Amino acid sequence: MSFITDNFLLQNKFAEELYHGYAKPMPIIDYHNHLNPEHLANDHQFENMTQTWLAGDHYKWRAMRTMGIDEKFITGQVSDEEKFQKWAEVIPYLVRNPLYHWTHLELKRYFGIDELLSADNALSVYENTSSQLQQKSHSALGLLNQMDVEVLCTTDDPIDDLRHHQKTKKEHIRPNILPTFRPDKAYAVERNDSYLKYIEQLEEASGSTIASYEDLLSALKNRIAYFHDSGCRLADHGLERLYFFEPDAFDIQSIFKKILSKKTLEIEEVRYFKFETLVHLCHEYHKYGWVQQFHLGPLRNTNERMLQKLGPDTGFDSIGDFQQAYPLSRFLNLLDSTDQLAKTILYNLNPSQNEVFATMAGNFNDGSIKGKIQYGSAWWYSDQLDGMEKQLNTLSNMGVLSCFIGMLTDSRSLLSFPRHEYFRRLLCAIFGNDIEKGLLPKDMAHTGKIVQDICYNNVKAYFEF
Repeated sequence: MSFITDNFLLQNKFAEELYHGYAKPMPIIDYHNHLNPEHLANDHQFENMTQTWLAGDHYKWRAMRTMGIDEKFITGQVSDEEKFQKWAEVIPYLVRNPLYHWTHLELKRYFGIDELLSADNALSVYENTSSQLQQKSHSALGLLNQMDVEVLCTTDDPIDDLRHHQKTKKEHIRPNILPTFRPDKAYAVERNDSYLKYIEQLEEASGSTIASYEDLLSALKNRIAYFHDSGCRLADHGLERLYFFEPDAFDIQSIFKKILSKKTLEIEEVRYFKFETLVHLCHEYHKYGWVQQFHLGPLRNTNERMLQKLGPDTGFDSIGDFQQAYPLSRFLNLLDSTDQLAKTILYNLNPSQNEVFATMAGNFNDGSIKGKIQYGSAWWYSDQLDGMEKQLNTLSNMGVLSCFIGMLTDSRSLLSFPRHEYFRRLLCAIFGNDIEKGLLPKDMAHTGKIVQDICYNNVKAYFEF
């Protein structure tokens, strides 16, 4: 029998009442993930657990490599069954890693499997789950409906045609599937060859010629309008850090000419280009009433040998220790100085900077919108019990927790939605423990309403879904 009981993580009667009576019934709005829109539009049916559970999941890949599993069983060409078998062999040794909780929570919620995964039962679990995945209840949309997902927002490049999103809208598919504008490649000028190829793709997508910096901005504005017409209301950016420069620190036109001439940019020119382009983009987001998200802090592609072998996003990124506070404050202040600071969510990867980000969000809340600037949920390496608790405690101490817009999956897997349950159980445990200690009143209706707001009501109002 599994340890995932009805009261998993709930340590007293107050936590139990808050979770079962208030948090559990709330639908899910997952406003940031990396799901494949084509799978959603076509209601894809996965053949087996390896395809839906292990493919693309670099959390699991890192754990398997650490346990000495050969790469052929991770990203190699062996059979799906062999890959699942190796994953099952690793699981018993992942105690105290969040993957141990997630694995058993997902097996139980989606497939009704209430046993611990190991090498001994790997084959039976593989066959059982693969059989269920052939049923309509376990199609791509079926899996989402099992978790009561109401809205989800994918992550999409400006050059994407969004035809899959348009199909889901036309066919009234539920959940409501919306795109998110992720323009990272539009200012990734540190990789000149790939950047020029991207410019060609952006030209085709926007139906324009990009021969100057003004042309680039015009093409991006064209795509923002296209995304907006397709239901997009969010932008997202993945960066080491934001940058800030005084006006006209560099000649942006000259920088863009150097790019088109295939000349190498100086590091400060690269940073200025990112800064200048982001400012223009953020002005557009404000004009359209979008929410802008900034995921800051990762140190990517640290293992060059494995980058050459497997490519990016394969499990070789880590937490970075970049300076964040000053440039972030100046960047946000620049937008705010002309009242063009859109609703903003700030995510930090380095937990040592929790207080920096929580207090930064408070600097730019101006009373115009409830929770206008959000200190975003714990993400990537921090979306585990300790990391989420630290984020919630920091927000509680230095912000207003009751305004928080809650959890997201940030995942490529359709089986990751029990992470919302994981978060909700922890949230209720924190409130329940405070009530038991006498730190909060025993007003379950009031506290329960706050729990429901954090789980659902706040995010629905924030994005106006």
